[in-house]
Amino acid sequence: MTREIDYGNLMHRAMRGLIRSVLEDIAAHGLPGAHHFFITFDTGHPDAALADWLAERYPGEMTVVLQHWYDNLDVGEDGFAVTLNFGDSPEPLYIPYDAIKTFVDPSVEFGLRFESTTDDDEDDDEEPAEAINTDHARDSDEDGNKPEAEIVSLDSFRK
Repeated sequence: MTREIDYGNLMHRAMRGLIRSVLEDIAAHGLPGAHHFFITFDTGHPDAALADWLAERYPGEMTVVLQHWYDNLDVGEDGFAVTLNFGDSPEPLYIPYDAIKTFVDPSVEFGLRFESTTDDDEDDDEEPAEAINTDHARDSDEDGNKPEAEIVSLDSFRK
């Protein structure tokens, strides 16, 4: 019996921990400068909590924005709760970290993407993750356009 280091799941947990740390800081001190987040999550996750009308409108996934108005941000061990405004209707949400599909802060070109596996032979309970390259110090091309963010799949490092 050979034991191997499961880098994919270790990275998965570390990236979810990073999201938690960032949200804890925002809950304590507010959003600094131009920082804001686009968070896409699985609305069908068994631990996600959202209004019925939102679950019906977004049956698979939903992207929320934490930027100008949010309230009651409560960051926990397994997920976070927040109240957001949907068309002048404040609605509380609970988003488990395991339900998050993408976490992006476009102000600094940072993002994480978590993808599900469909392989039946995968022996992991957790899904592999991808990190969006955050090297925003890259030069622009001659027209002043920044290159697209590079997606690096952790699957390429797994056996």
